[in-house]
Amino acid sequence: MDVKRKELLITSFGMFSLFFGAGNLLIPPLLGYNAGDNWFWVAIGFMITAVVIPILGILAHARLQGTLFDFGKKVSPTFSLIYCILIYIIAVAIPSPRTAAATHEMAIFPAFGSAPLLTSAIYFLLVLVFVLNRSKILGLIGKFLTPFIVIMLLAVISIGLFSTEFSTGVTQFDAPFAIGVLEGYQTFDAIGAVVVGAVIIVSLNFNNMAVEIYSSKRTLIRKSGFIAGFSLFIIYAGLISVGAYYGSEININETLSSDMQRANLLRDISISALGEFGNAVLSILISLACFTTAIGIVAGTADYFKGLLNDSQTVYVITAVLASVFGVAMGQLNFNSIIVVAIPVLLFIYPITIVLILLNVLPEKIGTSIVFKTVVFVTFLFSIPDVIGFISPSESLTIVTDYIPFSSQSLGWVLPAFLAFVVSSFVQQKMRIR
Repeated sequence: MDVKRKELLITSFGMFSLFFGAGNLLIPPLLGYNAGDNWFWVAIGFMITAVVIPILGILAHARLQGTLFDFGKKVSPTFSLIYCILIYIIAVAIPSPRTAAATHEMAIFPAFGSAPLLTSAIYFLLVLVFVLNRSKILGLIGKFLTPFIVIMLLAVISIGLFSTEFSTGVTQFDAPFAIGVLEGYQTFDAIGAVVVGAVIIVSLNFNNMAVEIYSSKRTLIRKSGFIAGFSLFIIYAGLISVGAYYGSEININETLSSDMQRANLLRDISISALGEFGNAVLSILISLACFTTAIGIVAGTADYFKGLLNDSQTVYVITAVLASVFGVAMGQLNFNSIIVVAIPVLLFIYPITIVLILLNVLPEKIGTSIVFKTVVFVTFLFSIPDVIGFISPSESLTIVTDYIPFSSQSLGWVLPAFLAFVVSSFVQQKMRIR
């Protein structure tokens, strides 16, 4: 295999694995199960926020080739600094510990019955070891861990689909497309894109992978993003459809928490597809998928604060240690508790992240400072009712949201953000003409 193709495959596999974590594996099957015969529309909505937006985030990174700070600097340096700090705090506080919780609940506890503290401690100690040896992250993940993950995933999906009678259950969703979009938030992939993209760039710089100039890096990152995105698309579509088509064969205990429902459904599908060996496959699969994502989050956070404070290696080490310790502490919560905490946070930060990604993909002459400021402000403003409505729904709030399109699906920011983009672009054009 020639060097360039090898670099492309390693980077693509590494990118896929840094994306694919706990939520990516556990959420789609139950989503398909509950969608029943509407699983296709749920899948389309899910792909928008779990595949399309994240890959656009990687394309934006390929263009900027900087840090997360570059994503928001056209709004203002102060906004970008606050946004970056929030993103990294959220990443360390929610998706990173969630990977440890999922690993414990689905892989470690069923086999060994150990305490969550012991699992989290060993888990994040290993994460820290990998992060402190970050020059090897992309190569190790891309060469060894990801191919193994992909092979096992495809085995479960393909055997599962061919062993079912292709009959779906009754849908439990009134708005399957909107549900799919919102469930895509739970993968954290848009946030992952802006965090992981920076990790990819720094790792390329460390590895000197014959991509020393801007154009070469941009091409490599762009192609790798498309390959990783296509792989995510196939895996998500497979997991959602498998969950849907097993709807008439597997009965989920409705009294269980949603995390246990997700875990039991995925375990039943694995056992149906691979026999009792499916339990072992699932445990290994979850552990590896979660582990690689945690590495990407901790490394990305440490990279950012290192760059913020004079490129200090000491800051990198201290941040990595603190992120790992915090992961151990938060890892004591179960998977479902972390998801419940995450929802209002995601309803606030995800829309802003999405519009920043979309604006950074646009050409410079369109994505001007005026457009950035207007669209981000409007998005922030119209996301507030969604957050308040989730935390404390009230009659007075409903009077307001009734006049906002898609607000009942917690997507009230979408149309106002689009209109803000159109109006600000028009104003910008008029100013240029004058």
